[in-house]
Amino acid sequence: MFKRLIKTWLLTDIVSGFWLTFRYMTVRPKVTLNYPYEKAPLSHRFRGEHCLRRYENGEERCISCKLCEAVCPAQAITIEASPRADGSRRTTRYDLDMTKCIFCGLCEEACPVDAIVMGPNYEYSTETREELMYSKQKLLANGDRWEPVLVMRLEKDEPYR
Repeated sequence: MFKRLIKTWLLTDIVSGFWLTFRYMTVRPKVTLNYPYEKAPLSHRFRGEHCLRRYENGEERCISCKLCEAVCPAQAITIEASPRADGSRRTTRYDLDMTKCIFCGLCEEACPVDAIVMGPNYEYSTETREELMYSKQKLLANGDRWEPVLVMRLEKDEPYR
């Protein structure tokens, strides 16, 4: 009697398991993505790879206020500045250590001129740690590459700032 009850129970479990699997295979929409070819949509507030932006005339936005360096909890940002002939200050060195960065977004919030922003790029793996030490030129190149997307994301985020 007891063995018969266990066999019936196991058979019921197996059939219900097959039925559940069949429902997931046929009725429900697929959940997984074929990653390199399909990518999940990103929020406009996604925090990815850092970028330094420029004005429309090509001049870099960073005014060397060093607020991003001061607010960074991981101390991943290093800025050196020098005065220019017209009396304004501009950065001579802007280094970002991506191995230290915790992607908190405080640098982006602290910047008064939207010079440093976190872009939509999440695919920036490297073979060496040295490649994750971003210089000013690398950050400006990222900004030039992602500028149309960055402008759209900042416009969407404007009501919440």
